[in-house]
Amino acid sequence: MAKLSELLREHTTLDRDQVGHLNRLVSEWGMLADFCFSDLMLYVPTTDGRWGVVAQVRPATGQTMYHTDFVGAWASESEMALLDKALSSGQPVEGEITSDEVPPDTHLLAIPVAYEGKPIAVLSREWIEQGGRRQGELERAYWSIFERFEKMVVDGVFPFPQRAGDSSAAPRVGDGVMLLDGNAEVQYVSPNANSALHRVGIQASAIGMRLSELGFHDGPVRQAFERHEPVIEEFEQAPQITLLCRAVPFLDGDDVPGAVLLIRDVTELRKRDRLLLSKDATIREIHHRVKNNLQTISSLLRLQARRLTHPEAIAAVGESVRRIRTIALVHEALSREPGDDVTFMEIVRPLLRLAEEGLQSPDRPVRFTVQGDGGRIPAAIATPLSVVLTELLQNAVDHGFPEGSGGGAVVVRLSNDGDAMHVQVIDDGRGVDGNFKLDDATGLGLSIVRTLVTTELNGTIDMRPLAPADAAAAGLDVETTKRGTVVELSVPVHDEE
Repeated sequence: MAKLSELLREHTTLDRDQVGHLNRLVSEWGMLADFCFSDLMLYVPTTDGRWGVVAQVRPATGQTMYHTDFVGAWASESEMALLDKALSSGQPVEGEITSDEVPPDTHLLAIPVAYEGKPIAVLSREWIEQGGRRQGELERAYWSIFERFEKMVVDGVFPFPQRAGDSSAAPRVGDGVMLLDGNAEVQYVSPNANSALHRVGIQASAIGMRLSELGFHDGPVRQAFERHEPVIEEFEQAPQITLLCRAVPFLDGDDVPGAVLLIRDVTELRKRDRLLLSKDATIREIHHRVKNNLQTISSLLRLQARRLTHPEAIAAVGESVRRIRTIALVHEALSREPGDDVTFMEIVRPLLRLAEEGLQSPDRPVRFTVQGDGGRIPAAIATPLSVVLTELLQNAVDHGFPEGSGGGAVVVRLSNDGDAMHVQVIDDGRGVDGNFKLDDATGLGLSIVRTLVTTELNGTIDMRPLAPADAAAAGLDVETTKRGTVVELSVPVHDEE
């Protein structure tokens, strides 16, 4: 379905400000549909002399008359007659319409939408006339509210030039309505609004009283009267009771003859928000404590290594320390970031520093760099993926740049397409034999990598000799780089259904 702005650009000559006025109307008119219990459509005169439907809304307070969308359709002859008259006269016009697409006895109220004193479109209220049924008090009150907004649309003062906060999160008509007169005295209270008053301990009849006299917070209403624009405010009306209110003033020239106050009880929503915040803070604190415990274990292992004399034992403890520090880095990153995912680059950079500190030596200087951006990944895969990367970095240094080799470069390339994380570890070291198969590797490091990637991460991994295209992509000198190794792995990062 085409967007409102696209339809207006394609079929009308309305300028930017006029299009903005209609966009604001469409963002607010759900409230109007609820007050009049009817379907609303927005018609615009097109450049070829027709009338087109550019927007449509259904009421949440009543049954819709149209089960299909008419956006992009053209008005019938009977509709065009009413629309032309409303646009030319600048006043609402009501009449019966006939068409193959509308039920019998369908009535249309054509309301000209004015901007800066000139009608630019027509808002239609469409309903089926039903006789013999008396309106209840709620319907009469809502109708009176709609008629006031109808006059404001004709006068060009609704929708308001400024939007007070996010109206999509504001209370709806079905949540609760209070109608106020020009003195801010309550004229009508809907059943849902009355229930909200009872929940905050206000049992007295509100009719004829001001909100302040009832002990109800009247800040939004006072500001709406003073500023001549809607005001949204959330406040605690009573202990453990949170209300979200939106005060919309009626405008008549420079006067404010009244306002409508929409009330929504958001107590349970805010309780859930607080629980989520508390849960998130608890999880981050757990990650922080796990990181501290892992650092303690790492320190104890380093102390133990100083008492060892066998070179293989010292090397084994050193590798264990690096793996533990890698996991600690992940928990440190998770302790800083809210939510269930983490920015992978926040882990990769410290991992490269860790590799520089622990794997280099003066006679084999190795330069570590990272390219690309891994985006955010779920916390569940952050730890095993980080361990895999640490093992690959260590493997690249140990096997690609033996002691006395003169060192070289290791490049980590990252990309994330939303479905999978793609990692390349490229080095310009001794290189791997062309017949090498990762499945035949017996070393502990590559065995850990293969197991984590294929089982825990459910990904794929491949190791092959460096090609000139790989060297160029990694920013290595293709002319001088004759050997090297490329390790490619791909790990799913989306949640499986």
